[in-house]
This record gives sequence, structure tokens and C-alpha cells, in this order.
Amino acid sequence: MSTMWMVRSGQDAAYVEEFVSGGHVAIGWPAIGPIEPTASKVEIERRMAAAYPEAKPATLPVWVGNVYRFLHELSPGDTVVTFDPEKRLYFVGTVQQGLTWRDHPLPRVRPVIWESSTPRDVLSVTTRNTLGSIVSLFKIGSEAAAELRQRSVPLGTKPPVAKPGPQGAEPASEFSLLADTLAKADQFIEDRIAKLDWQELQELIAGVLRAMGYRSKVADAGPDRGVDVFASPDGLGLEEPRIFVEVKHQPTTPIGAQQLRSFLGGRKSGDRCLYVSTGGYTKDARYEADRSVIPLTLLALPELRQLLVDYYESLDAATTALIPLKRLYWPAD
Repeated sequence: MSTMWMVRSGQDAAYVEEFVSGGHVAIGWPAIGPIEPTASKVEIERRMAAAYPEAKPATLPVWVGNVYRFLHELSPGDTVVTFDPEKRLYFVGTVQQGLTWRDHPLPRVRPVIWESSTPRDVLSVTTRNTLGSIVSLFKIGSEAAAELRQRSVPLGTKPPVAKPGPQGAEPASEFSLLADTLAKADQFIEDRIAKLDWQELQELIAGVLRAMGYRSKVADAGPDRGVDVFASPDGLGLEEPRIFVEVKHQPTTPIGAQQLRSFLGGRKSGDRCLYVSTGGYTKDARYEADRSVIPLTLLALPELRQLLVDYYESLDAATTALIPLKRLYWPAD
């Protein structure tokens, strides 16, 4: 069975009709100019970096990979797919011999014989999720490719209509996908928090406390700061609760009981203490916190991430700039 590729027809599928009527697929990056099919990935990377100096470092390898695959891996006889969001159809065809260049936003062109189409609505939730990547060019997995082939009909034939599945089956599949998406989002947010430096992490915590209604201040730099962040209703400590925060940014090193005892030393009645550790806590440390006479809350990365998300809409601009997040809308039941 031939390899199956997805090739997107520009942003918002702007060139999908051109793809199908013109019998081709194409990709962009015109500023790097024509590239020989024998060009190495190193050469493509050099040309891409020179042509798009404003591109983010994480973006360039993706662009380079797309061009390299289009030149080297997309081969005659491979199956190619593109999506028309207005018709909700995946067009399926076979790549032909040849590679040309044109003056166009999508200048690199491979000829294709379009043979069939598959309605998106007849595909499973799993396959639809697989095909939802925004990458310009990617290889489609074997299971999704098999379903696309199985449910496709020749061009010019009326596409099949999606049949209702068992009661509750589709929402259940979407719920599983949503749960997986949310779990991944949580992990990536924690990854971003872990990548902050020590001072940025303190600013993040101070910002969350402000969003919760307190006035907060990060301690001045220096070895004898006492606490890393201080917060209270008035910001002066004249009103209770007076919140003292210690921050330890060591993602692989859990905090022990002795470190908590040192932090609590000198605290008095009316004080509230918050310990933040990106490396978590030992079992003894959690026991120490539970039996402390001074109220002490321990935050590890998961709890800090949850606080950040809960109060994100109330954060000031300086704090959201540390961890920029985007709202995701999902179909309701």
C-alpha cells in the first residue's frame, strides 16, 4: 500500500479549488527561491534562515522539514490528500512524476491525478483528529489512511452521507478526545512554567496572588531576603493575612522537612505561609506541613498550574506575558 500524505492548500485552504482543478499539490516559502530536488536539509535550512530572519527558532525546523519532505520523500505513486473545508471533503489522488517551480505563494508544485473524495463527516473521531493537524505537509498514519481509502468514492460520484452511530457513541469519543487534549494542555503549561528562570517564577507567583486580590511584592535580590514574595490585603502587612512565600525552582529536587522548618522559623500567629517547589516534596515534608501550627500550603507544579489557569483572566499583562495562554472552545454536549 502506498504512503499517504496530507498536503494543505494554503492558509484556510485558499487554493483547494486550484489544487483539484489544476491537478497538483503545492507548498510555499517563495522567498527561498527554486531549490533543486537534490538539495540537502542543511542547504534548505541555510536558505530558509536567510530568507526569513524574523522566524522563531522553533518554527524554522518545521518549515525546513516540509520543504525537504516535498522534495525528497513525496514520490510518484504515493497517495496525496487535501481538504476542502467548505465542501467538507478530503480529495484523494496519486502523485505523478515531476516537480516544477512557479511565481505563486505556493511555488513548489507536484502533479497529481485526483481520483476520489471522502466526506469528513463519515470518518471516525480518531481519524478526524489525526487529520486536523495544521502542518502543511505530513504523513498520514496507517489506520487513518485505511479509513480514508475505505470510505472514499470516485470523483463525480455523490459522496456518502454520514449515518448516525449508536446513541451516545460520538459524544463519548469526543469526550475521550477532549480529556486527552486537556491532559496534554496541562502538561504543556507545566512545561512552560518549569522553563521559567527563578526570578520569572517569583514574578508569576506574585502575579497570581495579585489576581487573587492581594497586593504582592517580590523581594529585592540578595542572599538574605528572608522570603521571596510577600503579600497582604494592603501590601504593607498591616492587614491580615500576611502571606510569606518561599520559592524553590529545582524541577528534579524535592523539598524536605528540614527546609520547611527553616522557612517557618520566626513566623508568628496571623502569618500565612506558602511554599512553592517545582521539584515537589518528600513524604516527610508533607507530614511537616500538615502538623505545622503556622498555616502552611505547599504548591508543586500541578497546583501552581491549576492556580494559574483558574485566575488567568484576572492576571495583569506583565504576568500573562510570562506564560501566554490561549482559550480553547470545544463543542458542548
